[in-house]
Amino acid sequence: MMQARSNIFAAWFFMPQTLFMGWVAATGGILLGLLGLPVTEGDVPSRLVGALLLFAGVFVVWHLRGGSLPPEGKADGNGYRFGHKLVLVGNVLASCLFVFHFFAQGISDYNTHLVLDKFTTMFGYLCMGFFAIGFSLIYQSSLPQEKNS
Repeated sequence: MMQARSNIFAAWFFMPQTLFMGWVAATGGILLGLLGLPVTEGDVPSRLVGALLLFAGVFVVWHLRGGSLPPEGKADGNGYRFGHKLVLVGNVLASCLFVFHFFAQGISDYNTHLVLDKFTTMFGYLCMGFFAIGFSLIYQSSLPQEKNS
């Protein structure tokens, strides 16, 4: 996989963003409130500032680890490519959930909003499974492989 490191970086951003979405937004709201800006709970600026703080945190960890984040697999190991494909699918689903909350307030039709909300919430649960299985396969690719005699 050509962009394996950026795929893992995005996964490490989207995992906490998906799991702790409300807390990330609340952290952004607290920072905006400390700066004296009017904030309502769960609004777009709070979510954006919280996401930027989370991105900065993941970037600092990435930088301190020398430009890599776990799991680090072997490109020629079993399951490496498939694991990265699963992580990529998880990233796409998590990004759909992330982006939905920026545009959810603009959806005026109740039924459309309800259906999109349920689908994107399902994406959040589903992407965690893709991350777990993909990370497991990537990790297993770094283990010693059996040789057939």
